[in-house]
Amino acid sequence: MSRPYQQRRAFATCKKLWPEVDVLCASRPLSLDDYVVSIGDVNRVINMLVGDTQRIEVYDERGFAIPQHVPEEVRAAYRRLVGAGFTSRLV
Repeated sequence: MSRPYQQRRAFATCKKLWPEVDVLCASRPLSLDDYVVSIGDVNRVINMLVGDTQRIEVYDERGFAIPQHVPEEVRAAYRRLVGAGFTSRLV
């Protein structure tokens, strides 16, 4: 079980540690809007998403997780959000 935005990183970490295991990551089904309401702060949620997106690549580079493909449109959105100041959860 993980937060919805952490599932990719949880999968990559588990596969690094236990490559022979069939990993299944899950979180409570929740729309982004409902998740933002549950946290109560849209800026905090965006910062969490930006930080976790960065960790997908940083954790691979540091040997903590398997590499994952990050689509260019996701990379571009990440760069725009960092440029807009959503940096409080960066490594």
